[in-house]
Amino acid sequence: MTSTASSAASGRLPHAFTTPGTSSFVEFLSGHAPELLPGNRPLPAGELAVPHATTIVALTFDGGVVMAGDRRATMGSMIASRHIEKVFPADEFSAVGIAGTAGLAIELVRLFQLELEHYEKIEGSLLSLDGKANRLATMIRGNLGLAMQGLAVVPLFGGYDLDRGVGRMFSYDVTGGRYEEQDHHAVGSGSVFARGSLKKRWRPGLDAAGAVRVAVEALVDAADDDSATGGPDRVRRIWPVVATVTESGYLRVPDDDLEAVAEAIETERRVGGAGAGEVGR
Repeated sequence: MTSTASSAASGRLPHAFTTPGTSSFVEFLSGHAPELLPGNRPLPAGELAVPHATTIVALTFDGGVVMAGDRRATMGSMIASRHIEKVFPADEFSAVGIAGTAGLAIELVRLFQLELEHYEKIEGSLLSLDGKANRLATMIRGNLGLAMQGLAVVPLFGGYDLDRGVGRMFSYDVTGGRYEEQDHHAVGSGSVFARGSLKKRWRPGLDAAGAVRVAVEALVDAADDDSATGGPDRVRRIWPVVATVTESGYLRVPDDDLEAVAEAIETERRVGGAGAGEVGR
């Protein structure tokens, strides 16, 4: 009888679970159950039609970072979902937004959340923001095989750096390359349009409310030109997922606040009022 079977028969945890080891849950899993990692799962033959998540934007402001994502997932030319959430807390002081293959991306986020929680429990302290960004890069690199088959995951990561006292953000490529971005960034199918909006609207000295306004406006601009990006939907009352991360931690912006922001943007554009440059003053 194997040690695993013996442990199961006795009702005890397998030896691997009680042996001191790495503070990385992903490394533990790769050593004891590698088939559970997303990048190690075999794919069926033929082409796969799977939902894809689209546009994520992030920008810094005085005291933190804002991350926002639209709610649409597409499958080819079809809308697969109007309600998908693409921005999640990675831990208390960081957020991660997903673009790419939706199912794999959400699974990767959950594994990343568990990775950070495991580290904190084993080490008794938070991983640094750079350390979190590096851990995410390693996990993306482990998904390279699936990415080469068209199932890519491209996250955007941001958080509050407790050591520096500022908000920071990082982008990635499918090989796990990690790049720190300055001021603002966007990923996903609508990113080219969102980046143009961010360049015009972002400015130094934004407060949290002003940064939320700029993020929502960037998603509105992306949705205007990219069919895979969904803008605020006042009829169905579907609003982007927007979160701020500051020294107080991760905070999701309430839908009522986002409704007011979306209404203000729509009214301003309809009547030709002041630009977003007035926001946050």
